[in-house]
Amino acid sequence: MFELPEIATLTKQINQTLPGKTIRQGSQGNSPHKFVWYNHSHEEFAALTRGKTVGEAWMRGRWLFAPFEPGYVFVLGECGGKALYHPTGSNPPPKYHLLIAFEDGSYFSITTAMWGAMELYERGQESGRLYVKDMRTTPLEDGFTFEYFSGLVDSLLAGEKRSVKALLTQDQLIPGLGNAITQDILFNARLHPRHPISELEAEQRLALYKAIVNTVQEAITKGGRYDEVDLFNQHGGYVRLMDKQALERPCPVCGGEVQKIAYLGGSCYLCPECQK
Repeated sequence: MFELPEIATLTKQINQTLPGKTIRQGSQGNSPHKFVWYNHSHEEFAALTRGKTVGEAWMRGRWLFAPFEPGYVFVLGECGGKALYHPTGSNPPPKYHLLIAFEDGSYFSITTAMWGAMELYERGQESGRLYVKDMRTTPLEDGFTFEYFSGLVDSLLAGEKRSVKALLTQDQLIPGLGNAITQDILFNARLHPRHPISELEAEQRLALYKAIVNTVQEAITKGGRYDEVDLFNQHGGYVRLMDKQALERPCPVCGGEVQKIAYLGGSCYLCPECQK
């Protein structure tokens, strides 16, 4: 699943590669998938994209927005898989969930084994899309200050009990984060996934905030996670400290044995000594 570092990497690479290209043909999937969401018929999508020119893309959370000018915005959201550029002279994949053919003979394709939104909106209407219109401040925005983060935690204390993992992964309280990057955020903050947010001491709140910002930025700087690929089918350079491979390695801080637990619908990898 693309998380904040991968969407940021794709957006940057798209803006280095696709703007100014004219669409010869836009095609929705030739490989049926009930968990890929389109908002037009195949015929409508083809007609609306033909002759459009790609503009400068932007992103928020796990959502990427690419203008198809004039008048439309392509939206890719909550998706896992591959979003690839195929240069002139190369062949697109035989199966895909979205394919954009450009007049210069190059292609842009998206395939997923999971799910995702691949939709086209009239410009301005994309901001009203469910999960986009009410999106909270993301860790890449100037407004994601410690004061904002601390206020978010305070606002949740009167509601249902939440752990720090729930804060990072549920209800998109912090948009763009997922289970994968959360493992390293919690390790860097030295917090156990089950630690209640109601019991965060002042220094723990600050450590968690810094861990969110710094871990996400490091993963972006390195081109995303090592087990995801970028626009050019190259694996990212960010190797997670806490994932399934960590079970075969000692903790990078104390040398202790990394453990795996099941919690909140997914696996958690942690050091029981560093994350008591």
